[in-house]
Formats: sequence, structure tokens, C-alpha cells
Amino acid sequence: MPASPPRNLITGGAGFVGSHLVDRLIEAGEEVICLDNFFTGRKANVAQWIGHPRFELIRHDVTEPIRLEVDRIWHLACPASPVHYQHNPIKTAKTSFLGTYNMLGLARRVGARLLLASTSEVYGDPEVHPQPESYRGCVNTIGIRSCYDEGKRIAETLCFDYRRMHGVEIRVARIFNTYGPRMLPDDGRVVSNFIVQALKGQPLTLYGDGSQTRSFCYVDDLVEGLIRLMNGGHTGPMNIGNPGEFTIRQLAELVRARINPDLPLTCQPLPADDPLQRQPVIELAQRELGWQPTVPLEQGLEPTIAYFREMLNR
Repeated sequence: MPASPPRNLITGGAGFVGSHLVDRLIEAGEEVICLDNFFTGRKANVAQWIGHPRFELIRHDVTEPIRLEVDRIWHLACPASPVHYQHNPIKTAKTSFLGTYNMLGLARRVGARLLLASTSEVYGDPEVHPQPESYRGCVNTIGIRSCYDEGKRIAETLCFDYRRMHGVEIRVARIFNTYGPRMLPDDGRVVSNFIVQALKGQPLTLYGDGSQTRSFCYVDDLVEGLIRLMNGGHTGPMNIGNPGEFTIRQLAELVRARINPDLPLTCQPLPADDPLQRQPVIELAQRELGWQPTVPLEQGLEPTIAYFREMLNR
């Protein structure tokens, strides 16, 4: 008899990144259980798979345990934009700690491999630039972003302690800024902010003078990196991101040029603990996974803008 396809559990599977991962795994012939509490996930993101024989959708919050039989756990559940994770910071911290604890417990019980979607925010406001995986970070433990930053740091700690104590197979990805279709229009992330403002004919809001930098990875490139990390032999932590570095002002000008070159740029004060620089060193992913991003920002903005244009016209 042929081997049955792998059974994948994706927490946060109806979210921005999770739903693109669902697409890839279903299209590869695998089984997917999508777990989401729909705080930031949307049923529309996975609607095309509802009723598919290899897809199952469960409304569930990862802060509560769940018993399932799976081969692989992709642990993506957690609000990832400041607007959403600061909305209920205690809930955000619980999702990172208890959610990861529950998923590691499940992985231990059923012998599944677990991939944690960690974040570049574990580096905080970095004193080392660009950021290699060996850099331990500069995080404010009591700031308004620490519910997320420290939440992901403890999630990484739990993963490695479960590996040491119980032999759980783990993979840890440190995800840098990602963009693409299915981002939420109100998530407060800079790419969606600029595109939505421009499509509405509003001035584009820069925080500070716009000289802070980010590195933007298109979602298809990110998902490819996650799949290679899960399938590969390296535990991580591993940076998955696009090393192309842009100032926020450059991004605003790229978006404005594509939608309405006449829109003004306005400046607001920089939010507390907002990192001034963000750029991944991806040598580890290049060496271990043969992975590097293939979609430049200028190219990835086109389908992203088209997605938001369609959303706003509904």
C-alpha cells in the first residue's frame, strides 16, 4: 500500500502566512488541519479548501490544549502586528507561552515534528546590524512591544527545553517582515498602511523621519523557506527573510509611485521601542536549505496592491 500523505496541523492557519502555507501543502497532496481562533485569521483565506477531503478547519484557541493525531505541527498562531498584539498584551503573551507549551506537549505525545514561527523581534532594537542568528538581542522587557518580543523569546526557550528534556523534534524560524496578499488592511504594518492610505487617496504617514529600515520578504518566498526548514535537518533558530534593506521613506515612495505619485508624505512621532534597523543575515538558510528570496520588493508590491484594491472595492 502507498504511504498515506503527511498530516499537518497549522495553528493560525487561517491567517496571512498560515493560509498561504495551507495552499502549498494541500497542493502538494498533503493533509491539513487548520486551527484558528479567528482573532486575526479570516475564514475567507481558506474558503477555497472548505469541503476538500484533505482539509479540516477547527475553531480553537491554542491557549487551551487539544488532542489530535498529526505528523507535523506548524505553530504560527499569534497576532504578529503591533496593532493586534498590543490590543490585548496579556492574551498575546499567553498565546506565545501557553500556546507553544500546549503544541509542544502535543508534539511530544504523538511524536510530531514542530516548527515554531518565531520572529526577528527577538533581536529587539538591535545593537548589531545586520542580525545573525548568534546575536542575542536587545529587548525592553517592560515595553509596549514586549508581550510579543518576550513572548516569542520564551517560546524559543520552551522549544529547546522540550528538545533537551523530551527529545521533541523542533525547527525554529525567525521570520522577518513579510508582505503579500491576505494581509489585513488594519494591521498597522507599514506595507499595508501605505497601500491602504494610497488607495484611499490619503497622505502616507511616516513615523519619525522615515529613515528607519526594514527588510521585506514576499510571502511566497517565506513559505518556501518554512517548508525547507521543516523538511531539512537543521533545528535553527534560522533567519528567514529578505536581506534587501529599505528605508521606510523609500517604501512609501515605491507605493506612492505605483498608486498616486501626487500624494504627500506626512510625519508622526516614532512609537516607543520601534526598532530603527532590521536586516537578516541569511547565510545559514542559504547554506543549510539552499534557500534565498527570489521576489524583489518592486515585483511583490504589484499583487499586494492588486489584492488590497480588490478588498477595498468590495
